[in-house]
Amino acid sequence: MKKSERIKKALEMELREHRSSFIVYMVLRALVIICMVLQILNRNYENVFLCILTLFLLVVPSLIQLQLKIELPTTLEIIILLFIFAAEILGEIQEYYIKIANWDMILHTLNGFLMAAIGFSLVDILNREEKLKFELSPAFMSVVAFSFSMTVGVLWEFFEYTMDSFFGFDMQKDTIIHTISSVMLDPNGGNVPTTIKGITDVAVNGQSLGLGGYLDIGLHDTMEDLFVNFIGAVIFAIIGYFYMKKKGQGKVAARFIPTLKKKERDFLKIVEESELDKEQVKIEETKKEQKSE
Repeated sequence: MKKSERIKKALEMELREHRSSFIVYMVLRALVIICMVLQILNRNYENVFLCILTLFLLVVPSLIQLQLKIELPTTLEIIILLFIFAAEILGEIQEYYIKIANWDMILHTLNGFLMAAIGFSLVDILNREEKLKFELSPAFMSVVAFSFSMTVGVLWEFFEYTMDSFFGFDMQKDTIIHTISSVMLDPNGGNVPTTIKGITDVAVNGQSLGLGGYLDIGLHDTMEDLFVNFIGAVIFAIIGYFYMKKKGQGKVAARFIPTLKKKERDFLKIVEESELDKEQVKIEETKKEQKSE
C-alpha cells in the first residue's frame, strides 16, 4: 500500500473515532456540499472556492491528530468544526458578518479561547517529554497560554491588514463613528488634538457618502477583535490555572486541552503495522509453497 493510501485509510479511522464529532463533521460536510452546488448554479465561483477550502479545513483537525499524534477532546473538535463552518460558510457566503452585528466579535472571542487552550496544551505536551521535562507553575502556564492566543490574534490582524492593503479586500470591516479627534485638525499645525462631534455626513470629492457619520477604516474593528480575543484568552488562562492547581483533574479544562495520543489510538501506526503483518503472512505463505514444491 502506498503512503498516500495508508494516510487516507488512517484518516478515515481518525474521523470515525468519536461518534459525536463524526456526526457533526458529516452534517457540516453535507451542508457545505449543498452550498457549493448552489454557488455553482449561481456561477459565484469565488464562493465555490470558499466551499472547497471549507471542506479541506473540516478535515484538518483529524489530519493534525493523525500526523502530530495528539488527541483533540471531542468537545474541542466539535467547536473547531463549528467555528470553521461559522466563519467561512455563514460568515462569508451567508454574509453573517454584515447581517449579524456581533458575529465577528463572537468568533474572535471563541478564537481567543481556543488558541489559549492550544497554547496551553503545547507546553503541557512538551513538558511530558522526559528529555524536555521541567517544573512549571500554574501561573506560568496560564501566561504562556494567554500570550500564545494574543500572538495568534495579532498575526491574524496583520494578515487582514495585508489583504486589505495589497489586494483591496475589506477584511478589517469599517465602522461608522460620529466623533473624531486628531492633531491633524489643529488650526495652528501643532500637536494639540482637535475634536469634531456630532458628525452626520461625510463628503468625498464633493459627493456625500450617505453613511450617516464618519467612515473609520478598520481601526475600530481591529481593536475590538483584539479586545474580545483578550477576553477569550483570559477566560481560558483562568481555567487553565485551576486545572494545573488541581494536577490536571479539572473536568472543564480537560474538554479543551489536547493531549498526546495513546498507542492504541495511533491509527497511522496501526495501519502500517497491519500492512507489515500482511506482508509477513505473504512471506510465510510463499515459504510454505516453496517447501511443498
